[in-house]
Amino acid sequence: MTQIISIANQKGGVGKTTTSVNLSAALAKIGKKILLVDCDSQANTTTGMGIDKPSLKYSLYQGLIGTAGIDDIIYPTILPKLMMIPADIDLIGFEIEMVPERDREKKLKTLLEPVKEKFDYIIIDCPPALSLLTLNAFTASNTILIPLQSEFYALEGLGQLLDTIKRVKSSFNPGLKIKGILLTMYDKRTNLAKHVVEDARKYFKDMVFKTKIPRNVKLGEAPSYGLPVILYDKHSQGSKSYIAFARELLKR
Repeated sequence: MTQIISIANQKGGVGKTTTSVNLSAALAKIGKKILLVDCDSQANTTTGMGIDKPSLKYSLYQGLIGTAGIDDIIYPTILPKLMMIPADIDLIGFEIEMVPERDREKKLKTLLEPVKEKFDYIIIDCPPALSLLTLNAFTASNTILIPLQSEFYALEGLGQLLDTIKRVKSSFNPGLKIKGILLTMYDKRTNLAKHVVEDARKYFKDMVFKTKIPRNVKLGEAPSYGLPVILYDKHSQGSKSYIAFARELLKR
């Protein structure tokens, strides 16, 4: 059965897009069929996968408002088992245009329905805000993966996200679960990073994945080449960590 996973945290700069791109690529490399959905108007995931935004005829926006079908907005990527629904700046208009619409929180779920069984995993990169797009992603998903940076203030604001997830469960998606918390930007040389890991494991126990994603130069460089890190430098620590994380995720 297809697993639909939203990658979400309302804080920006926590490694959400990095995780969306590199987890999708790692799962595809392992042999899973993946659809990566860029649900953020900044469209960094689209850029990180090497898709040229100005050349796009259709994107997620046209799919959500109904002017393009699902098959029109799915594009191939450099990895044979990884397909993508890209985003662009037009997605900003979605929130405004949907105000009078009924069932506006179900637009993404409805859009994905005809194709979801073609994939093992659908990974949705959410915007860094608890917006209508995020609500659409949560309503469409089975689970939510929360990247948490190993830095000061990391746990601040997490309560608000967990509260939102609880509300979505009660109102729109009773089966929604938290897949787990992934610690990102981990620097083993600092005491602060170790304290964040300890705090996260104390509060969230087994929800925290064992794999930690390190601070890594290659992870930062790869998006500027439009490549996941496993294609940019497969021997880097960033690449090895996301492959390890993909394997851990498959075991859950």
